[in-house]
Amino acid sequence: MFDSLINKINKAVSNITGKNRITEINVAATIKDIRRALVEADVNYKVAKDVTDRIKDEAMDRKILINVKPGELMVKIVHDELTVLMGGLPSDINLSGNPTVILMSGLQGSGKTTFSAKLANYLKKQGKNVLLSACDVYRPAAVEQLKVLGEQIGVEVYAELDNKNPVQIAQNALAHAKANNKNVLIVDTAGRLAVDEEMMNEIENIKKALNPQETLFVVDSMTGQDAVNTAKAFNDRLNFDGVVLSKLDGDTRGGAALSIRAVVDKPIKFLSMGEKLDAHNMDVFHPERMAGRILNMGDVVNLVKRMEDAYDEEENKRISAQIRKNQFNFNDFISQLQQIKRMGNIKDIMAMIPGMAGMVKDMNLDDVSFTPIEAMIQSMTPKEREHPDVIDMSRKKRIAKGSGVELDKVNNLLKRFQEMKKMMKEMNKQQASGKMKFW
Repeated sequence: MFDSLINKINKAVSNITGKNRITEINVAATIKDIRRALVEADVNYKVAKDVTDRIKDEAMDRKILINVKPGELMVKIVHDELTVLMGGLPSDINLSGNPTVILMSGLQGSGKTTFSAKLANYLKKQGKNVLLSACDVYRPAAVEQLKVLGEQIGVEVYAELDNKNPVQIAQNALAHAKANNKNVLIVDTAGRLAVDEEMMNEIENIKKALNPQETLFVVDSMTGQDAVNTAKAFNDRLNFDGVVLSKLDGDTRGGAALSIRAVVDKPIKFLSMGEKLDAHNMDVFHPERMAGRILNMGDVVNLVKRMEDAYDEEENKRISAQIRKNQFNFNDFISQLQQIKRMGNIKDIMAMIPGMAGMVKDMNLDDVSFTPIEAMIQSMTPKEREHPDVIDMSRKKRIAKGSGVELDKVNNLLKRFQEMKKMMKEMNKQQASGKMKFW
């Protein structure tokens, strides 16, 4: 996400790297480039000017710190100011009330329905008994979509297909939630292609009828500055509690994320990526971490969290034992591959490692990258997967044909696998000699 913004801001900051000291001249040039990068990313011009003015003032105030390299100091200042711009601290969702009522708002196509299901899944994993309510009476497909998503995550969906009164449906859903001991009611509402009076009146009436503890505005990050204008229009009428940035895995320039907090003075509470309901496709918004990613400093905290979510302790103990006995095979390899895939988009994961965002920006890395490897392993017999050494030329040709790849791909996989086994064997030797600890 934010590839263009990341590249341009890092290029701007690098212009001051290697200088002996911070001066008005080199700061002015850096600030000009940062401001241009922000505006090109669709950040509101006034917001971009305000934040770069603060960066400039802060940089000039610190010019006496001769023990700190100018480049490092500028990165620190930009990081701090971007963090403040996006809200400073993460904002928790309000789960008071019995049940807690969460009202979703936003334009049609913003990702409200998908995020409603993601949020339901997120809260369910926290032990909440969640009810989803389908209040889009204009698009039958929206009701059906919510039902399908609810079934996928095991969450009940309340809908009244013959009722065309969304306020009444919402009230009935609340009564159903109370009668069935639900902790949380998430209300998915109708949207339009643009802000109009009818939609605003309808969602205002739903809010008055439910008195929700939390009203969230879901905005499509790819709409750029229009996202900020829409957020302001909704906030003027609904006074919502927080923002959800959706479709952050798309070709977004990042301006909405950096501008919304400053324009509507409401916190960004969640990020949403993709259509899948996996845990890594939704996250609590952390301004400091997002600032770090924009400055190519990575997001190690989120990386570790994803690793923990994907980690299968028993399976890893088994594989560790295989490695210690030098018996690591293709069954173990594909098991590890599946755990990596559960962490999410591989390019996004690598970008969380400090300094890697720039290196992977032009690389074609996604789940599809693993498909040929999985196909080759799945084309092996159980004996071949367990004992790769038996794979001779005739077996290689059969594997290549069965997986739809060229023979050299099979040869390369086997070569890399043997190199990996040698490395693991060496690690075992070092561990046995006490030179290193095995995980």
